[in-house]
Amino acid sequence: MYIATLIANPAKANLDRSTVEAVRNAWGGGDAHWLNGGVAAEFGLENAPQNQWDVWAELQKLGIDLCIQMAQGRAKRLLIADMDSTMIHQECIDELADEAGFGPRVAAITARAMNGDLDFETALRERVALLRGLPEDVINHVIDTRITLMEGGPVLLATMRARGAYCALVSGGFTAFTAAIAAQLGFDENRANTLLVENGQLTGHVAMPILGREAKMQALTEISARLGITPDDAIAVGDGANDLGMLGLAGAGVALHAKPSVQAECSLRINHGDLTALLYLQGIPAAEFAHV
Repeated sequence: MYIATLIANPAKANLDRSTVEAVRNAWGGGDAHWLNGGVAAEFGLENAPQNQWDVWAELQKLGIDLCIQMAQGRAKRLLIADMDSTMIHQECIDELADEAGFGPRVAAITARAMNGDLDFETALRERVALLRGLPEDVINHVIDTRITLMEGGPVLLATMRARGAYCALVSGGFTAFTAAIAAQLGFDENRANTLLVENGQLTGHVAMPILGREAKMQALTEISARLGITPDDAIAVGDGANDLGMLGLAGAGVALHAKPSVQAECSLRINHGDLTALLYLQGIPAAEFAHV
């Protein structure tokens, strides 16, 4: 048994009944269940339709996401999330580089690394080197003035935790940022790379080992084992190439506003919805969202 979920951007709420019914009827699905009027609806399917991606492409033109997954085991006990361009709008290293006067140069490297065109570790070293001599207190300045939360994040965290799930923030970015974002959103733990500081200035280096794709997979495996569950009990979310291992290992791997090369390898793609889409994918209606 499968579940098809249609999700719109909550700010537009443009998912209408006729669209849901047209897809359901074409596939011979069960009765549609609305999770949030104008935003999210789902229905059951006996089999995964062969033309899923053709229909997906047509719905994308309408600003609607379509996800199909196994019905069993949708409710997850672990949320493991990337930070940059996932839980927040920005790439933290790009913001630091902008303060250092290397913004466009570093942003171009970041874009290529996140699309999988560059080795993550090499690209990180190259970008961090450009931050050498930047005052350490610039980090807090960037957090206070440049970093904004992705829409739906606070509700996602509050609802997952209210339902007893464990939440981990695992980033290829930096602990100075993940600690602040984890505290603000209510993550149970966070893992990231550490920027090295000497005499109040960034040295242009990060502590070893560098946390990248393999480390994110390891975090998912370690945290699952510690909780007495398996990776199948986790929902993971990310946008970059270094998230692909984690997304593939988790029971539900969600590519959120992801790079094209990342989307191509993920069956759960959210391009229009916000982070509350992860709750709809678990069958949680808006009426059961935790208040923040």
